[in-house]
Amino acid sequence: MSTEEKSLHFIEQIIEENLAKGFSQDQLRFRFPPEPNGYLHIGHAKSICLNFGLGLRYNAPVNLRFDDTNPAKEEQEYVDAIKEDLQWLGFNWAEERYASDYFQQLYDWAVAMIKNGKAYVDSQSSEDMAAQKGTPTQPGVDGPYRNRSIEENLTLFEGMKNGDFPEGSHVLRAKIDMKSTNMLMRDPLMYRILHRHHHRTGNDWKIYPMYDFAHGESDYIEQISHSICTLEFVMHRELYNWFLDQIYDDNKVRPHQYEFARLNLNYTVMSKRKLLQLVQENIVKGWDDPRMPTISGLRRRGYTANSIRKFCEIIGVAKRENVIDVSLLEFCLREDLNKTAPRVMAVLDPVKVIITNYPEGKEEVLEAENNQEDDAAGFREVPFSRELYIEREDFLEVAPAKFFRLSIGNEVRLKNGYIIKGESVVKDSEGNITEIHVTYDEDSRSGSGSEASQRKVAGTLHWVSIKHAIEAEVRLYDRLFIDEAPDSHKEKNFLEFMNSNSLEIVKGFVEPSLANVNSGDKFQFQRLGYFNVDKDSTPSKLVFNKTVGLKDAWEEKGKKEANLLMNTQKEINKFVKEKDETNAAVLLKSIVDNIESIDNFSLINQTVVKNVKNDNNSLLFANLILQYSDKVQPKDIELESLTKLYSMSLKSQLAAVRISAIENLKNDAVNFNDFKVQLSELKNTEKNEKVLIFLNDLLL
Repeated sequence: MSTEEKSLHFIEQIIEENLAKGFSQDQLRFRFPPEPNGYLHIGHAKSICLNFGLGLRYNAPVNLRFDDTNPAKEEQEYVDAIKEDLQWLGFNWAEERYASDYFQQLYDWAVAMIKNGKAYVDSQSSEDMAAQKGTPTQPGVDGPYRNRSIEENLTLFEGMKNGDFPEGSHVLRAKIDMKSTNMLMRDPLMYRILHRHHHRTGNDWKIYPMYDFAHGESDYIEQISHSICTLEFVMHRELYNWFLDQIYDDNKVRPHQYEFARLNLNYTVMSKRKLLQLVQENIVKGWDDPRMPTISGLRRRGYTANSIRKFCEIIGVAKRENVIDVSLLEFCLREDLNKTAPRVMAVLDPVKVIITNYPEGKEEVLEAENNQEDDAAGFREVPFSRELYIEREDFLEVAPAKFFRLSIGNEVRLKNGYIIKGESVVKDSEGNITEIHVTYDEDSRSGSGSEASQRKVAGTLHWVSIKHAIEAEVRLYDRLFIDEAPDSHKEKNFLEFMNSNSLEIVKGFVEPSLANVNSGDKFQFQRLGYFNVDKDSTPSKLVFNKTVGLKDAWEEKGKKEANLLMNTQKEINKFVKEKDETNAAVLLKSIVDNIESIDNFSLINQTVVKNVKNDNNSLLFANLILQYSDKVQPKDIELESLTKLYSMSLKSQLAAVRISAIENLKNDAVNFNDFKVQLSELKNTEKNEKVLIFLNDLLL
């Protein structure tokens, strides 16, 4: 056990303090308690690594307990998937437990609470109970059934258990304090009636305990010392302790609840309900779709368990909520795959290359390094011949100065092979290049030691020999959402931010060393990224998934879009100053084109708000974004900012600002009426003929 305080997160510090005060280390016990109502996602991985990491650090048992108290949403499929994910991540649990193991004990405790006057059966409707419970600023009031006799409560509760009543007719509530400032303490539900089949207990039970009651009591049964959950359960801690007070025996370990900040990842949704919606509406192809943030989806995409564990280690355990950039997760993956993934060659958008001075029918075998990061990885043989495939984007007939690939008259090296020079092309009737004719330097073979082999050229291309290449289906996956926080925008459905380009399926060609790959095998397709073999792959049809690119394309795109908006604002300044109408029209078209090209909703929304200030050029920029972007609408802008934008714009000295604001109000039926008076006043004083045309059209 380490004593280096700097390396301890706050939960480890709590445990160290407990041990220092005499808590016995052999009484330490932890648990990971998923509800089996969906597949685990990357957010759960943080909790898994935390709980099992504590078990490893303190040599303490960690239970896997399924909180299976809601048969309406839980299935055995989810139980099996959760166990598979845990094992894949590399963790083993001490005992496999279920809340349903404790149904009889929980029921007995509930009966005891009724007898002690600490619980009662309520027969109100859910609506009446909600009203009777009050609000955060208004205390609740006692319900009409709160003072039922113990005998009547026992009879009704037994009838609930026996299935004598329909769902929703009765609930069992704890009798605590209807005036508590913590609304969770205002007589919370303990049991509800559910005539549902349970995946483990079948039809034995007609009532099921609520999470808040079952969770802490289950911890107590298992003698969990430190019950660790996420921050949304801070307010539940008082109730957790109250339920324990009703059953606690001084001779046993009393569990204590501690809360940490859960993982929030950008460009992702973590809600099981929303992930289930993606599956049920066939937006993705199952819980293990490689675009999903589920552990099974990440595994299928090609993520490694080590990269996920490393990611969880880096982000640490904190008390404060924050959003982690998904780029960090991808960085951890690249770091891991770079050390372990063999390098191979594949071409995904092929164009034919013919080496005209290479003898027809000749074949040779070249030696290629498997992984320069791993000395033990060795070498493989790659066949070479007269006709090859290269990537179409690696050739331009006439290339700009900084194009370091193949072009007419220029040389490049073929990876592990020869230096070639572009000579001519063959095109089809539509002008598309079908063949590139090149010559090669026979003495330039890589590794031959010749003077020509050591000659430096600007670029190196990957390739495959057409005669030996194996056709493969390659699934190019990208992020599922184009917005950083797809489920955080009011009045917006998270599905509006789906990335229409999140999956592209192409026919590619891979080198023959991949003929006998197995599902899950991982490779670096040189110059393209990391790929793995999908479970759909067969010996007769290879299927590869793109796991991650060699570079963070999204970071580059984000920087490009941010820079584009900055440059567009400079063009606004030029547009305002431009006196020539033709030049002004050209500038305006460029501005509009730039605005329409931005995909990032959050970026463009923030840009509108930032430009709501007493500056004509800024107001024009904000209005043009609102007018021409299909990513943001008036209802997406905070009302205070939007109202300020309209009001200031209609008073602007710049006619273009007034016109753009009028056009936006024309398309904003919700807020138009609030500005009718200001628009009418503007019409009476307006002297610019163009503005008057727009005003007359709007106010007819």
